Amino acid sequence: MLAGIALTLVSIWYGQNHGLLPVQASDDARVIDGLFNTMLVVGTGIFLLVEGTIIISAIRFRRRKGDTTDGPPIAGNITLEIVWTAIPVFIVLFLSVYSFDVYRNMGGFDPDAIEGTPEVQVAMADTDMATPIVDGQQSHKTHSMHHHLALGVGADPSTEGKEPDLSVDVMGLQYAWIFTYPESGVTSGELHIPVNSDIKLTIKAQDVLHAFWLPEFRLKQDAIPGQPAELRFQPRLEGEYPIVCAELCGPYHGAMGAKLYVESQEAFDQWLQSQVVAQKEGDQTVASLTDRTDADRLAPVAAELGVTAETLKSLQPAA
Repeated sequence: MLAGIALTLVSIWYGQNHGLLPVQASDDARVIDGLFNTMLVVGTGIFLLVEGTIIISAIRFRRRKGDTTDGPPIAGNITLEIVWTAIPVFIVLFLSVYSFDVYRNMGGFDPDAIEGTPEVQVAMADTDMATPIVDGQQSHKTHSMHHHLALGVGADPSTEGKEPDLSVDVMGLQYAWIFTYPESGVTSGELHIPVNSDIKLTIKAQDVLHAFWLPEFRLKQDAIPGQPAELRFQPRLEGEYPIVCAELCGPYHGAMGAKLYVESQEAFDQWLQSQVVAQKEGDQTVASLTDRTDADRLAPVAAELGVTAETLKSLQPAA
């Protein structure tokens, strides 16, 4: 009994103090870590029990010096076999229910997570007992049912049915992530979001499979060409975090990364406004360059070479 109590206490302590995970930057991270810690408690207990039994048996029941007798003819133990089969079954069922509940609370089963995803039409033949019988046969009704194939993590129960505070389109391509803010039209190679806000990312791929991974948020979603997916979460900790591609997408896959910046609402608004201004200035610069003539573009080079308008005129063939 004392050994069992000690094993339980050690397993619980290590499961809660292992230090194997990065910081928790979102609500989803706390939920996922709770599941991970529970699995680690169970795994540690099983490891200590099995390895302890092996070590104790190897020492206690080892062959003594000079002992040449055979071991006892034990053919089996039905009770023991039932027990060591029932315990893993109970553990697997418990973890399955726990995992399902975690995924549901994260929004993994949101049927409307992605708007515009392909629909599966399922034709079902229903026998309506109230319909009349025609020519000795009962008529059947065919119903068309539409189901959205939602990929990713949608709204959790607390935000279900509500519009997100910020929506960002994410495009994965070899070998970069591009982030577009639809409301402002800003496009950036960095993802900036305000802390304590409800964020919705719509993730797509331009060429091959990618995977959008936020380790500190415990979120990962495949980016599939032609099939948008969603990640919806609430960041809780300001800071700079890596964005990693977790799907082998080509020879430079290891270099495909970006940065996520979780900022205060004020800092985010300032950044977004600066991007809007910079984008407008860039558009104006492009427009001015487009309007310039060939002579305007060549003027700086011509001045350095000492070429004048008269020189250029003399080089032109006579009419």
